[in-house]
Amino acid sequence: MRTDQWREVEMARQAAIEVLRHNMHGPYDDLPRTAGWGYPEPYTRDLMISLLGIAVTENQPLIDSIRKVLETLAENQTEHGHIPSLVHDSDDVGASDTTPLFLLALSIYRKMAGENNFLAEAAQKSLDWMTYQSPMDRYLVAQEPTSDWRDEQWVMGYGLYVNTLVYSYLRLFGQNKQANQLLEAMKHFTITGDTIHRHVHEGLIVRHKPYYALWAYKLYSSERFDLLGNSLAILSGIASQSRAEMMIDWVEAECVSMKQKGELGLDLPPNFFPFVRPDDPDWYSRYEKFNMPGEYHNGGIWPFVTGFYVAALIAAKRYELAEEKLLALTRVVTMSNTRLNENLEYGFNEWLKAQNGQPMGQNWQTWSAALYLYATKCVEEKETPFFDEIRTASGLD
Repeated sequence: MRTDQWREVEMARQAAIEVLRHNMHGPYDDLPRTAGWGYPEPYTRDLMISLLGIAVTENQPLIDSIRKVLETLAENQTEHGHIPSLVHDSDDVGASDTTPLFLLALSIYRKMAGENNFLAEAAQKSLDWMTYQSPMDRYLVAQEPTSDWRDEQWVMGYGLYVNTLVYSYLRLFGQNKQANQLLEAMKHFTITGDTIHRHVHEGLIVRHKPYYALWAYKLYSSERFDLLGNSLAILSGIASQSRAEMMIDWVEAECVSMKQKGELGLDLPPNFFPFVRPDDPDWYSRYEKFNMPGEYHNGGIWPFVTGFYVAALIAAKRYELAEEKLLALTRVVTMSNTRLNENLEYGFNEWLKAQNGQPMGQNWQTWSAALYLYATKCVEEKETPFFDEIRTASGLD
């Protein structure tokens, strides 16, 4: 990357740190806020994901703020070990990804702080909770629709994204036998016939495609592409090096095709594609209000998800492409939703419309800033902090 391009990245990196510093104290028990103005609440999943970016800053006040989040979550954990969706509200429960994210973030924080037993009781309770989330009493974790970060999108049964989180924290907690069993279960094919035989178990491999299914459960599955879940599959070592390379080539080729059809206006992949359209069988009437094609969870471009994709490119040793995508992301994070805030030099917006790149969500989103920092660190060091260890345990690095 040229010196002037690195200067552009460095300016955005400093801006991202300032966003996180601004968001460090919110109105709810002085916990971090999820966005600069629009989301004052401390949403668990956003803050747990943001730990990745905060960890690589070595900014002690930011790191201390995440420690407080982890401690508060432990205090508000349910009797059975489930982690709430709002850090400060023990009654706001029901999410499928908050407990896996808590375990992943806690294991990362422990390594960063050198405190191997930090929140040991809470960790064990959450690990116990997760062992009961498999309806087949085996290894794949199941979820209810709209219970993960996509609260306006139907993902049911064995979702890719949640299971990549489970696999990752199992590796970091040293539970390698369980991680291997989960990996083996994920490598089964999705079932495409009309009958399930007793000895056949569904998995997340899609026949004739290099990526993993969005979700699968018994006879049903979705073969639409989940950028976050598949990026985590590459980062964690679930995907082999050869599968990762094929997946990335497929993503980039699909993006070229979408550009030619007018479905993509930026040099970054949508979070989800092909988009669900009103005449598709998996369309829900509520999508017309919240989830139109190319918008929000139905194909919007999310900077935090793009940060994971850049990191996945580094994990796959696609360094040049990772630099290209980081530069594209750097230009995206300057854009802001001017209907909400004017004169922002850096917007770090929540999500952008795929077709034209228009910022549509909240500005100064915590995880947009944090994952920009993580992606930048990955490109700079040609490493993926914390996930390098996971891939090593997987036998890939």
